[in-house]
Amino acid sequence: MSIGPRNPRIDMIRGISILLVLFHHFNIPYHLNDTTLARLFGWDAVHAVARNGNYGVTMFFVISGFLITSNAQARWGALSKIDASVFYRLRFARIVPALLLLLTIVNVLAVSGVTIFQNHPEAGPPVSLWLVNFACLTFWMNMLMATPAGWVNYALGVLWSLSIEEVFYLSFPIACLVLKRPLALAAFWSLFIVIGPIWRGLHQDNEAQFLYSYFASFDGIAIGCCTALLAKRMSMRGLTATILQTVTVAAMTFLYLYRSIGQTNVLGVTAMAFGTALLLLAAHHRPSSPLLDYTPVPAAVGWFGQLSYELYLFHLIVLGAIRTIVPPQLVVGDKKLLLLMAFLVISALLSAGIARLYAEPLNRIIRGHLVRSSVVAAE
Repeated sequence: MSIGPRNPRIDMIRGISILLVLFHHFNIPYHLNDTTLARLFGWDAVHAVARNGNYGVTMFFVISGFLITSNAQARWGALSKIDASVFYRLRFARIVPALLLLLTIVNVLAVSGVTIFQNHPEAGPPVSLWLVNFACLTFWMNMLMATPAGWVNYALGVLWSLSIEEVFYLSFPIACLVLKRPLALAAFWSLFIVIGPIWRGLHQDNEAQFLYSYFASFDGIAIGCCTALLAKRMSMRGLTATILQTVTVAAMTFLYLYRSIGQTNVLGVTAMAFGTALLLLAAHHRPSSPLLDYTPVPAAVGWFGQLSYELYLFHLIVLGAIRTIVPPQLVVGDKKLLLLMAFLVISALLSAGIARLYAEPLNRIIRGHLVRSSVVAAE
């Protein structure tokens, strides 16, 4: 959905988010408690970083809402002028090609007998692969996970967050066309911001509801949308902005490490989302810096951010393959760190290859067809 040059600061925020998710998912099977990392920093500290990967998803939701709204404003000049048909087709071009490839890979591996990619309901009756595919393609994987089946398919469970995003964006152009004025849109999206913590507070006895349901997560996207509206009307620069960013990063880090998301999610998700929004405001007005341009680590993190969608989709394919070849129970000590590095490198290279050779070319082809269709319609 993006237009114009990439924003390196936003890519770095995305990179941090996806790396938190990857680290979280790796630590689930390969506990890092007996590694040098744990001995240097303490297992409690390492576990505090690893356990809250879902806050990385919260950050993604905010970034997504911010970029979708700011790009729509740039593309159509005003949200009230949005072309709903074009909006949906642009979403299709970005989302669906890579999603179909993921489903194809998982289905082939499952049918071929690779156990980890087959369905394994946590409870209740068996769930067919057809049903899981249907839930993924029609964006209610999160609802399927709220049934006794739970995280029914290892590699496809991550699509709960894509389901939330795409259902939210079904209403996006409609809201823009009906409400028109930025203040009215902000009021509409604010309803989700208010509902979010209330919903999570009422469902503390059900993890699927306070983590994976629509109303538990819409507030993050809505905060991102409202932040994009605000970015057009305010500037965040200078010493005051730098101090505010520093305080925000410190507060987000404290919240992330303080307790598990299961204990802090009611207002913690809201706080993490607003913190991300402040960082996005600063990134919007100061997109680059020498630190980002010339320092290897931020540049590498930003590269992961550029690949965030493909990494999000395909990293569990890599991790599932590693778990099949090198079962967790056979790995001890610093061999886990070597596997972690291999997991990150292979996931990044696979995602880069898929993006460059498959997803981006198909995206351009679909967009080109969209442009040609628009020209014909105008004639």
